[in-house]
This record gives sequence, structure tokens and C-alpha cells, in this order.
Amino acid sequence: MKRIGIVCDGGDAPGINTAIRAIARASFEKEYEVLGFIDGFHGLIENDVKIITKSSVSGILALGGSILGISRFNPYRDPKYVEAIRENFKRNSLTLLVFIGDRDTVTIAKRLADDGIPSIVIPKTIDNDVYGTDYSIGFDTAVSVIAQSLDNLHATASAHHRLMVVETMGRETGWLALFGGLAGGADYIVIPEVPFTIEEIAAHVEKRKREGKNFSIVVVAEGVVLPDEDKSKFEFDEFGHKVNAKRMVGYRLASKLEELTHLKSRVMILGYLQRGGIPTNSDRILATRFGVEAVNLVGLGISNVVLGVKNGEVITTPYDEAYDKIHTADTKYYELARIFF
Repeated sequence: MKRIGIVCDGGDAPGINTAIRAIARASFEKEYEVLGFIDGFHGLIENDVKIITKSSVSGILALGGSILGISRFNPYRDPKYVEAIRENFKRNSLTLLVFIGDRDTVTIAKRLADDGIPSIVIPKTIDNDVYGTDYSIGFDTAVSVIAQSLDNLHATASAHHRLMVVETMGRETGWLALFGGLAGGADYIVIPEVPFTIEEIAAHVEKRKREGKNFSIVVVAEGVVLPDEDKSKFEFDEFGHKVNAKRMVGYRLASKLEELTHLKSRVMILGYLQRGGIPTNSDRILATRFGVEAVNLVGLGISNVVLGVKNGEVITTPYDEAYDKIHTADTKYYELARIFF
């Protein structure tokens, strides 16, 4: 008998429940048992756990959020947490853990693996920055939210002749801004992977004005560092990532562009809207494939890998190769978007 423990870690993303459902249903086919830990690592540390049954996962295919809850927590902040995880892993007679998580989850999973606790990571993050996969669960849904938001903003930007700055999530990469801006017809996209100056953006807005287009929509990733920012004043979280919420990149950029272009500016920070809602068909299929493949790997005795999809095929990447790398935005898509600036 094999027993799988599911842990949801990091930020929420559409498709988590789809993955939980896939893990459970594939496990039941093989007569494996499945346990779900409540609120991520908190449940794993406190042994707050429930048995997953067919009824537990009935009707959750299209449900947003996580039926198990989720948390962003680093157990390596204190050795007692790691020891509790080790004890609860044994107490529950687990074969391995399946983490549904983000890039920080891979780092933690790697350290746990080094400490003798095997696992598999299913990549779930709207930022799409997990190394070893073209796409992570939740990314496609978030892009759809951004594109739809831009569709709606075009009308008001045009009517009021305004410069609209739309700030997307994307802690250190520009995938969301790039794909969302490309799909939604942004007039300029600003991402960490492509160098820029504010004067260049302003010049483009001025060029549009001369062509009779008296409004513009600029999409910027929250992780972008503006040229005049003092990096020594950045705040960092427990994983070493800069805290973007207080930096107000969208507002700062809008203010500077208004000063240079004399167009009235407005800012839309999409924030948590990008994380919620019903997963798209693409995210449902991706989550289902990942969940089923994770169970297949358990049967093969394979662990300590990140699942991914490359060129349409599901692949695995060992933790040692993935834990310290970032899946940065592919700038070929930026060159594609630039045609429409």
C-alpha cells in the first residue's frame, strides 16, 4: 500500500483543486491512499490532516482556491518545524509528499529531500517562473483575466483620452505582463527581462498622440525596477524576494509618464483578481495531466523531481537542477508584441 500526502504551498492559483482531484482519482485507480494536509506546511507541522475520498474531490474540477487551504511558510525558519514534518511523515506512514507549489516550494522540497523526506512538486503559480516547465498551473487563467481587463479599459481610456498604466503580478519575471499585454492589445509592455527607459515609453506615447491616438495603455510587471529606485531601501521577505506591494511601481511609472507626456494618467493594479476565479480549460487539462503523472511516478518509485511540460510533453526535472533557477520570460514574445506598439 502506498500513501500520498498532498500539501498546497505558496500563493493560490486557479487549478489547484483540479490537481488535487487528479491526484486523488489516479491514486484510487491504483488503490493508493491519499491524505490532505490543511493550510499547507502548517497542517504538515501540526498534523492537521484529513483522508481524501472520492466524495472529497467530487465537483471540484472547476472550483477556484484550494479545498485544503494554502499558506506561504518556510519550515526552515526553525529546526523544530522540520523535525515535526519528519515525525508526521512517519506517523502517517507516507510514501511521499506531493507539493502543489511555486518556486519557493521547490527550494523547500529540495532541502526536505536532502533531509530524507521524498516528494514531487507540481508547479502552480500565475507568475510562471518555476524552472523546468513551459507553463505552470494558473498562468493561463491569470493571463485571461489580464486580457479581459485590458479589453474593458480600452473603452474608458479612449473616451477620456487618458494614459492607463496597468500593473500585473510577476514577482521577478514578466510572463504575466507580456502574455496578458500581448493578448489584450497593450500599447507598451514593461518587464524585468527587457531594458527600458521612461523616456522611451514617453516618446512612444507622444508618437501615438501625433498619429491621432490620444490614449495609451501601458502594462508593467510589479517586479520591474524603475531607473530612479533606491535598491538599498527594498524590503525582502523570508525567502529573499523583494516585497513589491509597497513599491507602487504602477503609480510611480504613471506619475512620471504624466509629467513627460501631459496626458492625464490612471492606474489599475489588478492584484489578487489575477489569482481567483474559475480555471480555464488549458489550466484544467494541465493540472489533470500533472496530477495523474505524479501518481504514475509514485508507482515507478521516482521522487524528488519537478513536473513540467515541454513542447506539449510532460517531463521531470530533478530538484538539484531546478531549485536555484528562474524560468524567465521568453523575449521572443516581446519582439512579437513590439510589432503592435
